[in-house]
Amino acid sequence: MTDSRFLTHLSATLAEIDAAGLMKRERQIATAQGAHVQIAGRAMLNLCANNYLGLADDPRLIAAAGAAMESHGFGMASVRFICGTQDLHRQLEQRIAAFLGMEDSILFAACFDANGGLFEPLLGEEDAIVSDSLNHASIIDGIRLCKARRYRFQNGDMSDLETQVKAARDGGARFVMIATDGVFSMDGYLADLREIRCIADAYDCLTMVDDCHATGFMGPKGRGTPAHAGVRVDILTGTLGKALGGALGGYIAGPQPVIDLLRQRARPYLFSNALPPAVVGAALVALDIVETADGLRADLFRNAAHWRAGLAAAGFSLLPGEHPIVPVMIGDAPKAQAFARALDARGVMVSAFFHPVVPHGRARIRTQMNAKLSLQDLDFALEAFAAAGRETGVL
Repeated sequence: MTDSRFLTHLSATLAEIDAAGLMKRERQIATAQGAHVQIAGRAMLNLCANNYLGLADDPRLIAAAGAAMESHGFGMASVRFICGTQDLHRQLEQRIAAFLGMEDSILFAACFDANGGLFEPLLGEEDAIVSDSLNHASIIDGIRLCKARRYRFQNGDMSDLETQVKAARDGGARFVMIATDGVFSMDGYLADLREIRCIADAYDCLTMVDDCHATGFMGPKGRGTPAHAGVRVDILTGTLGKALGGALGGYIAGPQPVIDLLRQRARPYLFSNALPPAVVGAALVALDIVETADGLRADLFRNAAHWRAGLAAAGFSLLPGEHPIVPVMIGDAPKAQAFARALDARGVMVSAFFHPVVPHGRARIRTQMNAKLSLQDLDFALEAFAAAGRETGVL
């Protein structure tokens, strides 16, 4: 029998979370993920998915997934090094590497696993990692699993980055790796990869970028934030779960020795089932689509500009940026949730973000654009935002 005191303790913790207005609640979508979804029998305009290019319900990906299951089965029932590697897996790894201009890549069940498994095999206690303060939780957790010394610089502060790199070098570090998100997902900010590259070159550092919120739509042909900035980085991590179809799966791309060593020692790779054939087959087609998707990328950034301008004109507090993530700053967590409920009542699906996902007092509605949204959709949503803002006191 489970100790009743333990369950009582957990229930009290849940009650505290709820009382503080920090409880997260899930909504059940009864349709495919898309610009429009059905929730509890209601049609909703979806402004909170990572479905940047609108490929999550693309018939070409669905057909490719079905074809891969017909030829390669439903699941692998094994990790990669035992009997879980199919020709499709290596095709996708080589395809990702070619797309990103890297020597090779390695697949993981998710980018959380990729980041979690990256650092420990590559760096030891003689080394150092210099990490942006707003890096994704998966990078933070991956660094914690590594014995390398840890240094942190303030988000986007290149002077502080140089200070921390100097400290790592002065401390005698053998290798120094600078780790950053390419796009900081709660804010929509882009990392200053040009300056990071300059500092890395000046102090002989490795560079690692998590490009989950950029691959497929940022930079020429959607090759991500390094391509957008016109620089090369040493290691790129990313996901198949956002612009590249929105299913699951992550990857690390980089030099051949890096990838080869990760195949031997990255624990999430060694001890997790291989990605199912349907996901791999669809991802191969997603990459084909993305390479010729200049029209979709143009629609996406048109929508982002229209949406940002409309929110600003209505009087909402926004974070500056060029990315399709457009955060609407509220501040108070309960008010952010009330605002989200008011939008829900008007047929607009959004999510409120609050502590611990963002700092206390920095609650927000993180809106995300989709290439498949029409300008009429966005104008409908702008009217809903204005009305909900007046109703809840946000405006």
